Amino acid sequence: MDPDSNSPPGVKSAERTLDVLELLASTQERPTLSEIARRLDVPKSSLHKLLGTMERRGWVETDEISHTRYRVGLRALLTGTNYVDLDETVQLVQPLLAALTDTLHEASHLGRLEGTDIVYLAKRDSPHPLRMFSAVGRRLPAHATAMGKAILAQRRWEDVDALLPTQLKALTASTITSRPRLRRELAEIRERGYAVDNEESAEMMRAVAVVLPTPGLNNAISVSAPTQRLPEEKIAEYVALLGQQCRSIPQFQQ
Repeated sequence: MDPDSNSPPGVKSAERTLDVLELLASTQERPTLSEIARRLDVPKSSLHKLLGTMERRGWVETDEISHTRYRVGLRALLTGTNYVDLDETVQLVQPLLAALTDTLHEASHLGRLEGTDIVYLAKRDSPHPLRMFSAVGRRLPAHATAMGKAILAQRRWEDVDALLPTQLKALTASTITSRPRLRRELAEIRERGYAVDNEESAEMMRAVAVVLPTPGLNNAISVSAPTQRLPEEKIAEYVALLGQQCRSIPQFQQ
């Protein structure tokens, strides 16, 4: 926990509830009561009562066999869906993504920077059988994605350096894990106006992204395709179409 020094003190029970939800949302595992207690460094007795309340209200669920392992519950999904449904940027971008995918026949995405990750908020799937896997709500390290790099490039390097974890996680052999190299990459992105993911988040996949001119510059859109369908000589075409679609929405005109 590292609350802002200017923020009022948190309510302990509320903080602990959010800690549980964030832990369960950040892992593909289904931890037990003991594992959650150890990771959060809280007493098992009080955690047991808290998990019982959260399960009764639908925020967490236990597995159907042993009933000893926990995951995020259906209530969390419904809340997340409501967030996306009511988000103004998501609604504005939906026709833009549809136009991109209809024109290029490739997957298009809207992503938002949240902490050190890009979170997918909207997508249109490619009609091709061979395509990128993605899902609304999926999180990927910002430094390993085109959308993440496009957004990070709008910030001072000192701020980016402080934001990112000490060790930059490698998702593939091509992921940039060197800070000096990432700094050079972001400077180039800032100068040319778009970012490219060259098999950095997934092998044999390439993506091109630009930042949306929304407040805070925390949103970006991208088009992703297998590298064989998106060779380097096509990048300029994709970038031009991304810019054209952004300009087609009055709220995004600069």
